[in-house]
Amino acid sequence: MNYIEAIKERHSVRNYTPEHIQAEKIVKLNEKIRELNEAGNLHLQLMEDAGNTYNRLLNRAMGLGSAPSVIACVGPDDDTLEQRIGYYGEKLVLFAQTLGLNTCWAGTFNKKNIGAEIRNGEKLVISIAIGYGKDKGKPRKSKTMDQVVDAKGERPFWFNNGVEMALLAPTAINQQKFVIKLNEDQSVEFIDKGGIFSQVDLGIVKCHFEIGSERAIGKFF
Repeated sequence: MNYIEAIKERHSVRNYTPEHIQAEKIVKLNEKIRELNEAGNLHLQLMEDAGNTYNRLLNRAMGLGSAPSVIACVGPDDDTLEQRIGYYGEKLVLFAQTLGLNTCWAGTFNKKNIGAEIRNGEKLVISIAIGYGKDKGKPRKSKTMDQVVDAKGERPFWFNNGVEMALLAPTAINQQKFVIKLNEDQSVEFIDKGGIFSQVDLGIVKCHFEIGSERAIGKFF
């Protein structure tokens, strides 16, 4: 499974089986985490036992209390942290999908119980539940391409392909509060329209766009 296929197949999963992630997949996940931490100046951490991370009433009502493992999204706190977490965290989510695992970005969780190492100057932003879902999740309603694009004239195929994948990006409460602008010089801008975790969302959107367009479109952060 390549990342385009992973994007199309992956949906948020909130109910998990009790099955733990096999040791060989834990090794692969941790190898990928080390790679992404280095690339993104982050401190992502896989907690094999989610413990009481999702013991809050809302989490239990959603089913996340059944998640066997969790990824703590931590990094040095600066103005780019949330976007970096979205961008590199989504690379990890898609990698997990290629391993046959299911995931859910979760902003509501018990930060005291997650057990992550948070060094001086670092911040825990969000979590990612991970394991084997009782189902594969469901597609969600999406905006149209024209609702999120700002471009004049004919749009190149690579741009449209990128937007198509960006529209499949998970966003907090499915808000999709972003605009992708194509400038006359063919450069691309990503505009945050605000909302809860919108900067994390924008990082995820950038990740999907880059995969879909098959273009490295410049420095994101």
